[in-house]
Amino acid sequence: MSTRLVTVESLHYFTREALRRLGLSETDAAVAADVLVTTDACGVFTHGTKALAGYLRRLKLGGLCPQGCPHIAGEGGAWATVDGDSSLGMITSTFAMNTAIRKAKEQGVAYVGVRNSCHFGAAGYYAWLAAREGLIGLAMANDIPSVAAPGSRGPITGSNPISYAVPAGRHPPLLLDMSTATVAGGKVYTARTRGERIPDTWLLDGEGKPTTDPSGYPDVGALQPAAGHKGYGISLLIETLSGILTGAGFTWQIGSWMWDDGTKPTKHGAAFLAIKTELVMPAAEFGQRMEALVDEIHAAPRAAGVQRLYVPGEMEWERHAHALRHGIALPDDVVATLKKAAELAGLDLNTIYK
Repeated sequence: MSTRLVTVESLHYFTREALRRLGLSETDAAVAADVLVTTDACGVFTHGTKALAGYLRRLKLGGLCPQGCPHIAGEGGAWATVDGDSSLGMITSTFAMNTAIRKAKEQGVAYVGVRNSCHFGAAGYYAWLAAREGLIGLAMANDIPSVAAPGSRGPITGSNPISYAVPAGRHPPLLLDMSTATVAGGKVYTARTRGERIPDTWLLDGEGKPTTDPSGYPDVGALQPAAGHKGYGISLLIETLSGILTGAGFTWQIGSWMWDDGTKPTKHGAAFLAIKTELVMPAAEFGQRMEALVDEIHAAPRAAGVQRLYVPGEMEWERHAHALRHGIALPDDVVATLKKAAELAGLDLNTIYK
């Protein structure tokens, strides 16, 4: 697989300008670009600018509203419900997490649910927004069903991602971003695009049996739930907090942002939580205890041939630091979708390469 090298700054400019040309304000375009490009810089290419062309298509067709304005539809001291106004999911989700952060700083803990949104990209970005403010952050969202329940022949829940980020003193924040499927659907799409086989733990065929062939997905088959009934159970919790409690769509009420009619809203929901640790213990003490936890894991005995033990997010932060210094090596499938984005926005993609 070949790659093309781009600077973080040039990719951010291209993404921002593409969104602006489809009607977003400078501010909203910059927010969305930061979500997508940060994700690429962390090496998570399935959820970064690879999705840009799909978002542009929906903006052009009207299923996403370029001038949509997320707003608080209801609130109390430690909670709020945000209506996304069919704006880009990155805009609504950043607004919602910032609302949770503000309320948590006042109340100690806050929950903010979202309705009338769309696919929001990488959940980890929003959890990190809280961690960089010194808070523990959690982010999650629902999606159109693509994941089987134990024993089902087809999809029952979405891949419903969940993420947490925890400040860790002198270390980068702990950051976990996971699908409640064995693997995110985007990775199956990528394998299908590349004509690759997949592990038999990723997908079930139309009869509910494990398969290594992704060519029929998503029309045929379903993703396997992570850890069987455990991932299925967590997915239903996310569905409750993101879809049921918020008034958003849930399960089959949600549209596919990739495949369904681009003129219609997808009705995704999301949920964000923030926790102010210094109301429980001094911030310095919490930081020291987190440092000790990470140091203990780093120093633990390793199996033969293992050079290093990692905590969640550590690999991604190292990739991010490398990308800031040396650029992002974009895989061919990302470059291909960026070409489509360039065409939709009337831009020259060649200007971004180093």
